[in-house]
Amino acid sequence: MIKEDCIFCKLANGVIPTNSIFEDDDFKVILDMGPATKGHALILPKQHSDNLYELPDETASKIMKLAKKLGTEMVDKLGADGLNLVQNNGEVAGQTVMHFHLHLIPRYENDGQKIGWVPGKPSAEELAATADLLK
Repeated sequence: MIKEDCIFCKLANGVIPTNSIFEDDDFKVILDMGPATKGHALILPKQHSDNLYELPDETASKIMKLAKKLGTEMVDKLGADGLNLVQNNGEVAGQTVMHFHLHLIPRYENDGQKIGWVPGKPSAEELAATADLLK
């Protein structure tokens, strides 16, 4: 399904021009217009899913294979020292466009980016209780 009012559906399906670095029947990969680093790209499925929870399993599987391929190329061709994969689900998690997408962010020594979180300090009991809930 393609949503008429979704900007990422329009980008993924060629309605709006992009700086595309890859395209096949399922995905378009474009350079981010506000990149965290040189080469920052978005993997956009051509079919709409609001988030990870709605994404078909087959699409999810293909996305990770594509991320591996493109991430390897970014390290080789751009001289990146590492790579972040970032994917947000829901506004509270930082999702600003409600169309599943995966960020590929090449990382360079001293690039000034801070992508991460403040580690919590749960007790052993809290960790065990959470593990039990998720089993």
